[in-house]
Amino acid sequence: MTLHRVSMGMLAVLLTCTAAAVYATENTTMENGVPKPLIAMGQGDSCVEDTDSMRRNHMEMLKHQRDETMYRGIRTKQYSLKECINCHVVNGPDAIPVTVSSPQHFCRSCHDYAAVNVDCFQCHASRPESGLPDISHGSDFAGAAK
Repeated sequence: MTLHRVSMGMLAVLLTCTAAAVYATENTTMENGVPKPLIAMGQGDSCVEDTDSMRRNHMEMLKHQRDETMYRGIRTKQYSLKECINCHVVNGPDAIPVTVSSPQHFCRSCHDYAAVNVDCFQCHASRPESGLPDISHGSDFAGAAK
C-alpha cells in the first residue's frame, strides 16, 4: 500500500511538472536564458505611461483611478481599466476577444507568470464590450463569460 502511495505521488509530481513545462513552452519566450511571458501588444500608438512604469505601477494607477471614480465621482479615461481592456484586447482563434479565463488574456499572461491573482474581473468585464456578437437574438454565445 505504501509503495502504491509513493508511486501515485511521483506520478502526480511528474504530471504537474509536465503540465508546467508545456505551459512554459507555449506561453513564454526566452531572453538571455530567462523565460519571459508572451505579452500581446496594445492596439494604440502608445500607452498612458512608459512600459517599465506600467509594469511596476499599474496596480497603483488602477487603485487611484478606482478611488477617484468610486469615492469622488471623477471619471477619466487615462488609467481606466475599461480603456486598458479596450486597448490590450487579445482575439481568440474565432476572432472574438478572449476572456480572463484564457491564458492568452493580456492581464493573465503576466499575472500567471508572476503567480499573482487577478481579482478585477470578479466585477469588471475582461474583454471589450463593443464588437462582440449581439446576444439578444438567441446566439449560442449568451453563456460565455465576460
